[in-house]
Amino acid sequence: MRRPGTYHWGAVAGIVLAIEVIAAVIWTGLLFLLDQEVKAFRWERPEVLWSLLAGPVLGLLFLLDLAWRNRALKRFADIGTLARMVRGNSSLRVLLRFLLLRHGLTFVVIALAGPQFGTRLEEVKSQGIDLVVAIDVSNSMECEDLRPSRMEAARRAMSQLTDRLRGDRLGIVVFAGEAFVQLPITSDRSAAKLFLNTVNTNSVGTQGTAIGAAIELAMESFDTEVPGSKAIIVITDGENHEDDAEGAARDAAAKGIVVHTIGMGTPEGGPLPIRRNGQVTGFRKDERGNTVVSRLNEAMLQRIAAEGNGAYVRATSGSSGIEQLVEDLRSLDTTEKDTYAFTAHEDQFQYPLGVGAILVLLGLSFGERRHWRTKWSTARV
Repeated sequence: MRRPGTYHWGAVAGIVLAIEVIAAVIWTGLLFLLDQEVKAFRWERPEVLWSLLAGPVLGLLFLLDLAWRNRALKRFADIGTLARMVRGNSSLRVLLRFLLLRHGLTFVVIALAGPQFGTRLEEVKSQGIDLVVAIDVSNSMECEDLRPSRMEAARRAMSQLTDRLRGDRLGIVVFAGEAFVQLPITSDRSAAKLFLNTVNTNSVGTQGTAIGAAIELAMESFDTEVPGSKAIIVITDGENHEDDAEGAARDAAAKGIVVHTIGMGTPEGGPLPIRRNGQVTGFRKDERGNTVVSRLNEAMLQRIAAEGNGAYVRATSGSSGIEQLVEDLRSLDTTEKDTYAFTAHEDQFQYPLGVGAILVLLGLSFGERRHWRTKWSTARV
């Protein structure tokens, strides 16, 4: 039996648990219906919806707190004194205050998840530069002096660059002993990422490192009739054994094309692994049986960048160096390229946010105790 002056803990707990079950069923069904049946609906940040699991936790904490308050009140005074001193306690008001705050926060979480319904067509005028990235795919890029390998570090650098492009057009050239155009210059970043996933040390059959040929092919990829700045980024370990890379960079600079270089590897270098079914089974050896060690030729890459009026950065296992080059690219003059149309989704977060704000404000303004007209009313039953 409830002691006068304390809270109806059992009744409050039953109501809270029942409402939690009902709310869970309703929200689960509603979210499933929106995801499966309403094709024009999407979440901008669906991972935020996991925060809804905090609701039942709040309910449990509320019930534990109410039980603790009851226990404290019982220890505070005897039955008669407690009934006179804290007669204003209201289980109903405490319950309503909690429910308003708890479910108001649920609507706020829904708003933060970014519900979107419907689409609109927008046109954007693209301004930027033309950029060609030449990626070394020779066997030396399998060296693991950068983790997990130089090749993976190069792909990571390329992916980061693609994410940072805004209105720029991008092309990809792969090279080893020969150079090939992997992706013609395009403004389609999704296509760039798709082709990037296919770049590996098997992309070119002829081994070697023809940096000069890659720069020359990159120059040929540009449309000379299109105005605006042009740049080349060479991603390689610099072990050039084929041609005059510095001369090619000098020719590019004479045509107004900036050549940047990113060094993949370390000066100390490392052995070249041999893999079978994804597992390292040994290391490459030369004709004398000595393990081949591949080292970053930093001096050459610095000279290539200097001849091309560009910058040289060295990648590490923690940083690709792309951030610095992006800043340099942003300093180049941009021109309007094309007008692109894309589909944008209509945000609908304002509706659940409005409901959530109203519920939270009501909960904060809702008192937990009864208001008595006079002090004498506390003595009445």
